[in-house]
Amino acid sequence: MELAGRSLRGLPEELAERLPRLLEAMVSVGTGLDLHTTLDRIAETAAGLTGARYAAIGVVNEQGDGLADFVTHGIAPEEHARIGHLPDGHSGVLGALVQHPAPLRLADLSADPRSVGFPPHHPPMRTFIGVPIRVGGAVFGNLYLTEKVGGEEFSAYDVDLVRVLATEAGIQIGNARLHEATRQRERWIDGAAALTTALLAGGGSGDSAEEEGGGADALTVVAEQGRRLAEAAAGVVLLPHENGGLEIVRVSSELPEPFEGIGMMIEPDSPVYARLLAGHPVFVDDSASDPRMTTPISHLYGPSMMLPLKSGGRVLGTLALPRLRGARRFTDTERELATRFAAQSALALVLAEAQRDRERLAVYEERDRIARDLHDLVIQRLFATGMMLEGAQRKAEDSDVRAGIGRAVDELDVTIQEIRTAIFALQQGPAEAPAGLRTRIEREINMAAVPLGFRPAARFVGAVDARVGELTGKNLVAALREALSNAFRHAAAARIEVVVDATVKLPDGREGVRLTVADDGIGIPDNGRRSGLRNLAKRAEALGGSSSYGPGVGEDGGGTAVVWEAPL
Repeated sequence: MELAGRSLRGLPEELAERLPRLLEAMVSVGTGLDLHTTLDRIAETAAGLTGARYAAIGVVNEQGDGLADFVTHGIAPEEHARIGHLPDGHSGVLGALVQHPAPLRLADLSADPRSVGFPPHHPPMRTFIGVPIRVGGAVFGNLYLTEKVGGEEFSAYDVDLVRVLATEAGIQIGNARLHEATRQRERWIDGAAALTTALLAGGGSGDSAEEEGGGADALTVVAEQGRRLAEAAAGVVLLPHENGGLEIVRVSSELPEPFEGIGMMIEPDSPVYARLLAGHPVFVDDSASDPRMTTPISHLYGPSMMLPLKSGGRVLGTLALPRLRGARRFTDTERELATRFAAQSALALVLAEAQRDRERLAVYEERDRIARDLHDLVIQRLFATGMMLEGAQRKAEDSDVRAGIGRAVDELDVTIQEIRTAIFALQQGPAEAPAGLRTRIEREINMAAVPLGFRPAARFVGAVDARVGELTGKNLVAALREALSNAFRHAAAARIEVVVDATVKLPDGREGVRLTVADDGIGIPDNGRRSGLRNLAKRAEALGGSSSYGPGVGEDGGGTAVVWEAPL
């Protein structure tokens, strides 16, 4: 602010006349802490202040050799779609400003020797101003303005105004980045806590100690949480294979198509294998073109993080978090947070395995006790009772009585054999079983309980595990996650009820499953965002189902109830 004050004191008279508008613009820029919203506001304010038809902010990437983001004002969404890819800052006038950040004013942008022209469908632009935005002494990006209304050229006073605005914008961007970094770290910390809670708390609906959080289920939780926190297209867990290399064993993906990567290998001769096995992360900017990425699905993805699941010097496996091609690269902060999350995940897996071992041991000990009691007490008493009946049979004079006693003795013999079979079964280890849909739903509810501060109630109708297919079940779990996330972020609810009904009839007569997530919160405002609801609807429609919302479970119908249904 001191720098802004010095700049204001040096303004010429003509520029000082526009000072009220400048101050108003600076106040507008200084509201809000969301980074992208702040950038939008800066671009809009700068355009209004200088009379520019178009404005943009190019955010310089962490390497300083191009643009990581490009925020525009004045270009409609349909124009964006026709233009296609946004500038990368590697060439042209924008590239020159990235390499040499200094104020630049041009009467004709296309006449500058550094210009490389515009892509097809790009609106014509002639007059131009470019001013760097600095945050804490470092260049954050550049503010661009083009096409002054009326066809006039931008003046030197316009440049001075934009420079002052850029100074204030740098301060506000610094605040927004700090706020965003804090929120991002909190989100990863909360995610790691939710992961640990989900793995250690169990939450399965059955009695088996291994039903929830065991083996593959725990790895699925790691994949799902990692994908969500990293805003990745997929979360992939790879484990060491007995013949060497790493095998893909679990995948969490937001894509509606079935994932076909299970069982694929990173071979021992892969350039990344030795590094991962040594406990070092691997970061890739474009999986499709990086020669180190050798799996058949690498061409589907762009930026990727491959993080060793390492605890106590032991590498349990690898967590891969790829984004789709064309997505933004992972920042240094994201890489650091994801690496810490992988280490926390590995520790949670080790602790969960130790807890499961203790639970298994307790189950086995209880089974041994029951088996001993059955053998030492029940069978001996039944045998003694049979001996008494046989003695009574010999003394009985009536033939019908002797026959009846003989049948009773035979029944006792059968009963003794059945008990011995039960004893043998008790002495065997329980079979491992993959988590069903009901278990996955319970796990999502358990994970949501951490940020919510309470556990949503859950009710199941019908044979959910037996009736609902894998593709529908996968999308239902994703829809539940979206609905619970919306309730946490927007509803301010104190009660949430989840109902999964696998016995419904869809409007077209097909059998289906219905997910209802109802809360007692503030409801959906008339002018509120609907992106989450649109995502739910698209997911249901892709399966031939539908999604809707209505009154919740609060007093007088307060809150919101989201209903998502699809064919079995």
